[in-house]
Amino acid sequence: MRLTIDRAMSATGGRLLDNTEAPHDLRISTDTRSIRPGDAFVALRGERFDGHDYIGEAVRRGAAMLIVDNPEARVAGTPTMLVGRTHDAYMALAAAARELFAGHVIGITGSTGKTTTKVFLMQLLAARYGDRVLAAPGNENNEIGVSKLLLAASNARHDVVVVEMGARHYGDVAQLVAIARPTLGILTNVGEAHLEIMGSRERLEETKWALFARGARAVLNAADPASRRRARSLAQAPHWFAAGRDEFERTLEPAQRVTALIDRRRLLESTGGKTIEYEVDVRVPGEHNRANLAGAVAGALELAVPLEELLPVIPSIEMPEGRYHAIEAGDGLRLIYDAYNASATGMIAALDAFAEEAAARRIAVLGSMAELGEESEHLHELVGAHAAARVDVLLAGGDFAAALARGAQHGGLAASAIVHVENNAEAAQWLREHAHRDDVVLLKGSRRYRLEEIPELLGRTKREPGGA
Repeated sequence: MRLTIDRAMSATGGRLLDNTEAPHDLRISTDTRSIRPGDAFVALRGERFDGHDYIGEAVRRGAAMLIVDNPEARVAGTPTMLVGRTHDAYMALAAAARELFAGHVIGITGSTGKTTTKVFLMQLLAARYGDRVLAAPGNENNEIGVSKLLLAASNARHDVVVVEMGARHYGDVAQLVAIARPTLGILTNVGEAHLEIMGSRERLEETKWALFARGARAVLNAADPASRRRARSLAQAPHWFAAGRDEFERTLEPAQRVTALIDRRRLLESTGGKTIEYEVDVRVPGEHNRANLAGAVAGALELAVPLEELLPVIPSIEMPEGRYHAIEAGDGLRLIYDAYNASATGMIAALDAFAEEAAARRIAVLGSMAELGEESEHLHELVGAHAAARVDVLLAGGDFAAALARGAQHGGLAASAIVHVENNAEAAQWLREHAHRDDVVLLKGSRRYRLEEIPELLGRTKREPGGA
């Protein structure tokens, strides 16, 4: 989105440092590697870089204007705008761009499932909007990623912007909502991710619920206790989504709209007390991903995409990279890699999906979870106990391996079926010596443990989207 110089200066409170004529329209860039001639370069600061060190390179590559917070950082002859803090100015520019965007803005947040729901929704919306849907790649879901996304939006090229909103600290979602002002919000769940940093479950819940602080219509998970408690505070009734008949029936009221996926073959849509059942072919693994898909379907319906257009797309829905992906190791051993990140809710959901896998033995390699604070020991024991009924062998690693093992034993898994591993090399060696071709192995844990090393150590041959 291009901004006029007047709008940019009004949004940021900036001022021109000299009388050099500034360009009338600004296209914002923060990366000299991708800058194009005519762009306005914002010199952001990060933990390990300072964009002010690259303004010379920006000008050499064609930057027509510089936006800085250091008055000494300028190049003679290049118009320069001085702002209080480039980080804040970048967000203000994004908010100004959002004001100009005439299409739909969908915000997605939650403790787990944000990226998966976003990817599912993008595939569904393509049925109506084609390539006129914009979303950030990967999980660029902080204030910089969200700002970059909004500044990339264009009324000429886009009808929908899907904004994934992450939160590591209290109040993060409110900050992102202030920039993006979504018209529709999908809350996947409120779990325990980053609980240690948030300080309490209440603060975590408040942070996620800020998605609706500016009036976004709500799409809520029927299985999420926080959403069920807070739904009455919304100005208009939410659109509920569910995976499983129990949650569907528990939510079903004449005034409620509910979209539910039942097993892999049925989709139920209830509006105004009338329920219609559709035959579907759902191929994503696990009930938690079926819930994410139901949420994406509900989101698409809220954008007035007819269900008849969505149903043919459902069988071809693919998981995002790193989420429950099947990997064939060099010796033919089948691995399920789902270690992009980990929370107790996510670990339990992955184990439930893993329990659906057909194999001689189900072997889980579980790394520990991070940032759970005072609840760390308890939550690891809870995950271990849950694993006990769903796996035949547990390899436990990470800082809380003992708690995982303790929970598994309390859950009934024999001590001989629990193996403590010190690192990925040790886990790979155990699998090399003890796992067989007709076994299946789940890799799940926090990113800090880099479980993706295990397939490499075993000699990965290919990776494919997973299916339970």
